[in-house]
Amino acid sequence: MRKAMIVWGGWPGHDPDLCASMIRGWLKAEGFEVRIETTTAAFADPAIHDLSLIIPIYTMAKIEKAEALNLCAAVRSGVGLAGHHGGMCDAFRDSVDYQFLCGGQWVAHPGNIIDYKVDLTKPDDPIIQGLKSFEHRSEQYYMHVDPANEVLATTTFTGEHASWIDGVVMPVVWKKRYGAGRVFYSSLGHRAYELDVPEIRTLMTRGMLWAARE
Repeated sequence: MRKAMIVWGGWPGHDPDLCASMIRGWLKAEGFEVRIETTTAAFADPAIHDLSLIIPIYTMAKIEKAEALNLCAAVRSGVGLAGHHGGMCDAFRDSVDYQFLCGGQWVAHPGNIIDYKVDLTKPDDPIIQGLKSFEHRSEQYYMHVDPANEVLATTTFTGEHASWIDGVVMPVVWKKRYGAGRVFYSSLGHRAYELDVPEIRTLMTRGMLWAARE
């Protein structure tokens, strides 16, 4: 049986406990044994090197250097990493090791909760296949991203809330390699209920399975 670990905590505004419960259910339905932890100390556990998948849901907060380095080493050795929104890419802002692992870092969401479009850019990719671009109402994440990411979905900023970014095309969903490990990220899912949007749920489920090397 494949094993996954969800680590949730940090800022409560992203419903980390509810998201952890939802994602745990999805993974169990896919045949995973799922361990849930609520402190970053879990990332320092040598046993994480034996997992198939790690899901951080930990907005902001801090991670100890040794914890970050053990997490990076686990993924580099072949453990998958997957996550969404600020729970993965607005976590541990002072850890460049962690940011290098994830492939991006949140920096702004101009206009806060707004309507925007998610454009799926690689229709033949197994994570995207059969889905169509869709409208969404939430935070439109502006991120600093790794050019090595394989981008699967984007969004385009209008400039309505920050005129100098008018027309900027921003990655929304990506996958990447980190050593022997696979990393998947979706910036969608500001609140737990958004994870039940069919497109978002499908992207997350497929992305986690890809990262875990189904």
